Amino acid sequence: MTRYLVLLMLTFFSSTICFGQNTKIYETIASLDSVFFNAYNTCDIKTQMDFYSDSIEFYHDKSGLSTSKTDIIANTKKYICGKVTRELVKGSLEVSAIPGYGAVELGSHIFHNNQEKNDTAHPSKFVILWQENNGKWTIAKVISLH
Repeated sequence: MTRYLVLLMLTFFSSTICFGQNTKIYETIASLDSVFFNAYNTCDIKTQMDFYSDSIEFYHDKSGLSTSKTDIIANTKKYICGKVTRELVKGSLEVSAIPGYGAVELGSHIFHNNQEKNDTAHPSKFVILWQENNGKWTIAKVISLH
């Protein structure tokens, strides 16, 4: 059992190094992801607005490109609030620093349809580009793939 735990820990640390993750930036972005998607899941529109950059670019593989923060929030109110919740797939999160800019977050998540309880949710991939400016992190670009 001890050998298994040591092997598991070595695998974890080597995968973290291979993906270029440093602990501080990983923890920062993981925390931001948690706060943002808690706001998403609870329809806290003000918090979501604060996270999105004024120059947001949201690329969605079904609906295309949106560059309007106002439209993204309006669509969230119309199609998401009370209807959909997002769950991050455990172990899928990867974070890499982008010196002089911020960080890129990659991972998988599942969107649960709260109105159709028997609907089977499937994981989908996402990329979020986080921009840091004077200690404030904003979501600058999103790529959402289903």
